[in-house]
Amino acid sequence: QVQLVESGGGLVQAGDSLRLSCVASGRGFSSDAMGWFRQAPGKEREFVAAISSSGLTTYYLDSVKGRFTISRDNAKNTVYLQMNSLKPEDTAVYYCARCMGLVRHCSDFNQYDSRGQGTQVTVSS
Repeated sequence: QVQLVESGGGLVQAGDSLRLSCVASGRGFSSDAMGWFRQAPGKEREFVAAISSSGLTTYYLDSVKGRFTISRDNAKNTVYLQMNSLKPEDTAVYYCARCMGLVRHCSDFNQYDSRGQGTQVTVSS
């Protein structure tokens, strides 16, 4: 089992940037695809981005393409989500999670097992 701890959320204004981090403990991090998803109050959980174990392949929600970048540092057991040009509609709790399937399937929540406690991102207009 892997434990995941997110950090880096906060309250920002529209157009600002944030970088979220997710540190994994336990074995196997470098072998697993990882993903970020988010959930806003009253809304369904939404896939945001995923990255392959090597970091070479990434996938994004259409609405964040060109603004968000997912990356990882396997030496530090950490996955990042750089969020630029933030919009009020990006407000949500952001979670990282381990994807047990191929990275191209990581938009499917059934592919995930462990997830962190989440970090709140609030974007004011």
